[in-house]
Amino acid sequence: MSETASGTHRHQEPLHCLVTGASGYIGGRLVPELLDAGHRVRCLVRTPAKLRDHPWAPRVESVRGDVTDAESVGAALRGVDVAYYLVHALGSGPDFEETDRRAARIFAEQAHAAGVRRIVYLGGLTPHGVPERSLSPHLRSRAEVGRIFLDAPVPAAVLRAAVVIGSGSASFEMLRYLTERLPVMVTPSWVHTRTQPIGVRDVLRYLVGAAGLPADIDRAFDIGGPDVLTYRDMMLRYAAVAGLPRRLIVPVPVLTPRLSSHWVGLVTPVPAPIARPLTESLRHEVVCDEHDIARYVPDPPGHPLPFDEALSLALQRVREAQVATRWSSAAVPGAPSDPLPTDPDWAGGSLYEDVRELPVAASPEALWRVIEGIGGDNGWYSFPLAWAVRGWLDRFVGGVGLRRGRRDAERLRAGDSLDFWRVEEIEPVRLLRLRAEMRLPGLAWLELRVDTDERGHTRYRQRALFHPRGLLGHAYWWSVSPFHAVVFGGMARNIAHAATDAARGGREVRR
Repeated sequence: MSETASGTHRHQEPLHCLVTGASGYIGGRLVPELLDAGHRVRCLVRTPAKLRDHPWAPRVESVRGDVTDAESVGAALRGVDVAYYLVHALGSGPDFEETDRRAARIFAEQAHAAGVRRIVYLGGLTPHGVPERSLSPHLRSRAEVGRIFLDAPVPAAVLRAAVVIGSGSASFEMLRYLTERLPVMVTPSWVHTRTQPIGVRDVLRYLVGAAGLPADIDRAFDIGGPDVLTYRDMMLRYAAVAGLPRRLIVPVPVLTPRLSSHWVGLVTPVPAPIARPLTESLRHEVVCDEHDIARYVPDPPGHPLPFDEALSLALQRVREAQVATRWSSAAVPGAPSDPLPTDPDWAGGSLYEDVRELPVAASPEALWRVIEGIGGDNGWYSFPLAWAVRGWLDRFVGGVGLRRGRRDAERLRAGDSLDFWRVEEIEPVRLLRLRAEMRLPGLAWLELRVDTDERGHTRYRQRALFHPRGLLGHAYWWSVSPFHAVVFGGMARNIAHAATDAARGGREVRR
């Protein structure tokens, strides 16, 4: 059984759908579901290249734009029947609530001007009877965005979910790593808060079904699975489903949401800026008040999926390396989005380079296999302790660190997260360009390239670039440059050796 919801909505009238957030976790999975239901899909993304390598990319129209830019939103909404709003600032700065508010208003206004028939928004389930001012900033903002759409002239379906369980979701990754890595857990008091998790399969099914709601439906729907559980229950049941020994869980009331987020960031791949809104949302009980969505999107037998079955599906996908999208598919808040400054006359100031080039006694294809397999469990081919320390330091200052790993052990695509890098460009058997998403006083890139010389022999070319920001940026580069011979030099040599050994059928070098 798949985690997706393919084939459940083929009876719907074909519609023209706009999907925002298509490079993110839910959006990247919703697009193929809409296509399989017979709909036409247009994607609004800041960087269309991020969608290029998705299997469904040739079947959609991708347009460049941003939800905070009225002109680009208006252009993207022309001729659209149903508009999916799947973006959220998620604590991307002190003004993220205002950013969310402004973007939602722009979207609602432009949808009305374009004659859109329906807006579908996936928001957060809020606790019953708790004043909005008492909610976490994350939940409060999501509730406000939903209210903006419901107050707008275009009919809206606001789907409200709590914890989403699916391979690669932030909630699943947090649950998975906390349970797997800590047989004995000293935990915050929120482990006793009840919540109603839902499998990503059912979230997608409801989202697709919402496109065909009657025109007079303009309301919010609570969506959840059949189980109401505490976080402690979820950890114990995860351990059982995953075949782990029973975990000992000791709650400690003094752990605040801020401390909890750093604790989660220390133990799991989810960094503190992402973990904090997730843990803050667990302060209050979030349980569905109704299941009215089933009147319009009927639940097939066995649905919504029980919690244990949703876990089993997610674990199966992880073990088979079939994770379609991950929480890190979307750019980390605060990460640079500037493209690589490739123009010779680039006017952005200083640009430091570290260039390494070596001959490789292997085919370009053999060298490329090593390059494309870099990072994650495969490592970075040089001084593992130095990479680990850099990752720890990044986590310490609230960055993503090295533990995001890879979506797929062998294949990369544009937009993938790769430890504390992001795949900015990939050209098979030619170029892999990574942009740093670690906390740095500047912008950094790492290029790994396959070349051939005039005699047709394979050459490996590696280039690290750094554009410093202010005096601190210059000081950073010069402070780390003495280590480049070990880190970058060793990396180039070991990649070349690994490709040569693989071509000769020899043993791989240590990474």
